Amino acid sequence: MPKEHYIVGLDVGTYAVRAVQAKYNPEKNEFSVIGASEVESRGVRRGVIVDIEEAVSCISKTLERLERMTGVPVSAANVSVSGGHVSALQSHGVIAVSRADGEISEADVVRCIDASQAISIPQNREVLHVFPKTFTLDGQTGIRDPLGMSGIRLEVDSVIVQAGLPFVKNLTKAVMQAGLEIEDLVLAPLGASEAVLSKRQKDLGVCLVDLGAGTTSMAVFEESDLVHTVVLPVGSQHITNDIAIGLRCSIETAERVKLDYGHSDPKAIARDEEIDLSKIDPGEEQNTTRNYVVEIIEARLEEIFNMVNAELKKISRDGKLPAGIVLTGGGANLPGVADFAKKHLRLPVTIGKLQNISTIIDRVQDPSFATVSGLALWGEEFGHGGGGDSLSSVLNKFLKHPKAEKVKSWFKSFLP
Repeated sequence: MPKEHYIVGLDVGTYAVRAVQAKYNPEKNEFSVIGASEVESRGVRRGVIVDIEEAVSCISKTLERLERMTGVPVSAANVSVSGGHVSALQSHGVIAVSRADGEISEADVVRCIDASQAISIPQNREVLHVFPKTFTLDGQTGIRDPLGMSGIRLEVDSVIVQAGLPFVKNLTKAVMQAGLEIEDLVLAPLGASEAVLSKRQKDLGVCLVDLGAGTTSMAVFEESDLVHTVVLPVGSQHITNDIAIGLRCSIETAERVKLDYGHSDPKAIARDEEIDLSKIDPGEEQNTTRNYVVEIIEARLEEIFNMVNAELKKISRDGKLPAGIVLTGGGANLPGVADFAKKHLRLPVTIGKLQNISTIIDRVQDPSFATVSGLALWGEEFGHGGGGDSLSSVLNKFLKHPKAEKVKSWFKSFLP
């Protein structure tokens, strides 16, 4: 009988390094977060590591706090990948069915998915994920799972997620120097989608938008398939920078102003409401209006959501996703941001809440913990068929195929 075991997620973000430890009960197929830790991030800019020593220090502190909280040693984790170097492209794979009777085996499906990876990519790029969408068997399109069917020619349309090799190497090195083994590298919005999106939302069509500090990540799903993903190089930290410039104050003061007085809609704020900056920072003497601060926030949010809408237009999904937009990340805590996004994207918008994992730790319910919570779900969810999706089950078999081990063995080469 399988025993309960623990899974760790690690999110190395621009604003904070977060880690959670979840306990998985195989009998009930239940996940529960038993510990979470958060440390202010250093050495990370726009989702990528720019100072390995500082990043290692932050990761180590986060893991130490997690171990003290749970009393369970942490040796391995699923780690998030973000940054503008991430990109997705469509690919197509074709094979001849191997068996004489034409029946398609698991090996055929694996070979077909593997064939879709046979694309020319630069030497400084690495394949992070391969997601099969639909199969075609002897001209019959739209097949979800070809196992057991009969035919001669099998094709697959896949989405391949790539990342910049130098950035992945730096992240891998920092995590391993902190004494942690990497179980899997997961694109950040895909991790968040595991925690806050339901299977029905993915079936209908939904876009997850992760409003991080240094980046805004997107993942679009339709009919349970990943359709598109991208990481935009603008985040909520840029709002703080704009406030600092507009008020001519320090970054620390601007962050406090954003958190304490920020809003997404100038019409919701009284025009004569004033902010005394000396109450936030004794070194500041000026006063400003809250309305002026909100106008600064509104301008940057408009830019971010215009970029999100432009990405949806590229795949002809602007205004056409029945399950709408789900917002996660620290930026989702900004008052009025859901209504602002609804107006600009012309879609239903909600703030992401944990759906597939339970916890009694209030902090984990915050949208900023969506990614790291989903990372704890990642391995087991795919190990159990992605929540019941047969195609995800096929994908899991592919990921465990020997040819997929080349990336893992490459990562282990960094171990001392």
